[in-house]
Amino acid sequence: MSAREIDPITLEVIRNALASTADEMALIVMRSAYSPVVRDIMDYSTALCDAQGRVIAQGLTLPIQLCSFPRIMGFVRERFGGTLRPGDILIANDPYGSGGQHLPDVYILKPIFVDGRLSGFAATVAHHTDLGGIVPGSVAIYATEIQQEGLRLPLIKLYEGGEPVEAVFRIIEANTRSPVEVLGDIRAQIAACNVAEEGLRALVRRYGAATLDAYIDALHDHAEAMMRDVIRALPNGVYRAYDYIDGVGEKPEPLAIVATVTVSDDTIDIDFDGTAGQVAASINCPISLPESAAFCAIRCLSQQDIPNCEGYLRPITVRAPEGCLVNPRYPAACGARGVVGYRVFDAIMQALAQVVPERAIGGSEGGPYLLAAGGTHEGRSFVLNEMVVGTWGARAGKDGIEGISNPAANLSNQPIEMIETDMPVEVLRYGLVPDSGGPGEFRGGLAFVREFRFLAPARFVLRGDRRDHPPFGFEGGAVGAPSAHLLMRADGSAVQLPTMPMESFTAGIGDVFRLTGAGGGGYGDAFKREIGRVADDLLEGKITSAGAARDYGVVLARDGASIDLEETQRLRADMMEARA
Repeated sequence: MSAREIDPITLEVIRNALASTADEMALIVMRSAYSPVVRDIMDYSTALCDAQGRVIAQGLTLPIQLCSFPRIMGFVRERFGGTLRPGDILIANDPYGSGGQHLPDVYILKPIFVDGRLSGFAATVAHHTDLGGIVPGSVAIYATEIQQEGLRLPLIKLYEGGEPVEAVFRIIEANTRSPVEVLGDIRAQIAACNVAEEGLRALVRRYGAATLDAYIDALHDHAEAMMRDVIRALPNGVYRAYDYIDGVGEKPEPLAIVATVTVSDDTIDIDFDGTAGQVAASINCPISLPESAAFCAIRCLSQQDIPNCEGYLRPITVRAPEGCLVNPRYPAACGARGVVGYRVFDAIMQALAQVVPERAIGGSEGGPYLLAAGGTHEGRSFVLNEMVVGTWGARAGKDGIEGISNPAANLSNQPIEMIETDMPVEVLRYGLVPDSGGPGEFRGGLAFVREFRFLAPARFVLRGDRRDHPPFGFEGGAVGAPSAHLLMRADGSAVQLPTMPMESFTAGIGDVFRLTGAGGGGYGDAFKREIGRVADDLLEGKITSAGAARDYGVVLARDGASIDLEETQRLRADMMEARA
């Protein structure tokens, strides 16, 4: 079928049918999952691929995972070629040689056959509660090699010809602290793949295999053309940005993320040369995640609805030296790799702010803050996986959003009631921190705070960031407030913990852990912020009267409820003169 024979209405119908199927997969996973990390936090992704393994639709899930599907499908084609049969289902999680991101992320892939012909693949990935390793939750900052992090699964068959490979199920069951949740979540992923199989089969039988293949090719070409139009509107040039991970341990050394973005006509090249080398800790980030973060950042430039298929990736190349933090060599540990992936997104945003500041996003909280705790309570083991999300940086014309997932993610905070129902943990406090958003004409989103009291002895690990290098502002906007981790013992003592400790901690009954995220970076000069916006922030408790005067030069009247305009004008003039 030639390009002239492609009917645009039919193309749009097929595109939406594929997208709806991928979204239905996502709903099936959420509704069928056993674990809070999948069911409530929604740390999973779904996709449909064509017979060549190219992604043709993605569920509305995690951007930072979705571009890992092209990489793992490359390994599927390489390992299995034409040997897959109806009823086969594959499983994998290994970042080295199978395209995974870290061991808790388990991929379930199902080839879809129609009338004996391979028509595509259903693909899912989900973060599982526990895959073994040296700490509950399988994410230990202090792991130095991947063998310490849990069970590694290369690409193998979980089902063969429709029959489960029981040995694989038994191996997984024997290598997790949470077998009910892990096996239940795997079955939820399989259920999603079965739904995708029905959806794709219906499309093949409606349009015919050859016609559907032609329209899928056209969908890839259409997405590519749209992305090239977006890039073509940018000025050619080389734009470089630096951002920093705080580092690990008690005396952390900053780890640079260097992103060089080269715009050349209708292509973009992103090079991470100059980024810090891999480290003896678990924050090393296999390349599929930085690729996903980079594609997500470039996609944010578009104000059009580009199809979520592999075609839009064609004009974008991503490169990183082997052995660096964003492309580690085996056997580097990578369980806590997410913190690097989110920093990749921020670094690319800083580079793009040099050319299109009106579309860039200020520094966000640094990605989800991880608290993984485990122990035994009333004779039953428990694993708490908390991935607390928080805030965005500001944008041109818009304040940062708070109480929402990082721009490169699509996660949710666990409901307090579910935590307290399932775990020996009490959530004492959960809210926003006043004066924490980076001041600017448009304010960064506020930081969150969440306090946990342990009702049973537990061992826990942390992954945070943005304490020593808080979220950046741009176009004159200020940085957001830094993060903090405080452990308060039942005896009244307290200790400030590192953002990424190279050890686990023991919490006793009654001990309280306070997690305070970072505030988002601001946009523009704070003295240009409309006084009415400052007044609204005061009314809503997002800033204090002291913060209004210090950061915005705005003074409350004696009644404490209105703005003293005369005093505000005087203070702003004095502060601007002092700044000059």
